[in-house]
Amino acid sequence: MRQTLPAVLFALLLPTAASAQATNPRFGRWLLKSEAPAPSSNIMTYEPFGASGMKVTIQAVNAKGDTTRWWYTTNFDGRDMPVTGNAGQSHAAVRSMSPLVNEIVNKKDGQVTQRLTNVLSPDHHTIAVIYMREDAAGRTTGVTFATYLRLP
Repeated sequence: MRQTLPAVLFALLLPTAASAQATNPRFGRWLLKSEAPAPSSNIMTYEPFGASGMKVTIQAVNAKGDTTRWWYTTNFDGRDMPVTGNAGQSHAAVRSMSPLVNEIVNKKDGQVTQRLTNVLSPDHHTIAVIYMREDAAGRTTGVTFATYLRLP
């Protein structure tokens, strides 16, 4: 029994380590709670990237039915990562503040344009986002709030 115990413990711990990334409670699709009439919508998709990162994809449909889709990846280390598909943003930097709170800094050609605080609810069913827009001097020019609901 002593010889099999280490093997059993190793077998039990290996799947836990391998699935740690897959258990990130942010992974999934999130719909912006909005009163805008159809076809308007905004869906954020969070999925695994690399060993411990995340790919963030935003797909939005405006009132005319035009669709935009853009994305970036992050390792939650605060480093600027390129953004693909968003003309108003060239880079995003994400830093984990706690298991439920991320800070996101959006830039256009090296200039900070927006700071976001992204808060996952304790029940993992809602994400609240505070958007703070900045001008070239670093002054906050506007603050908006959004709520995203987990999609099945």
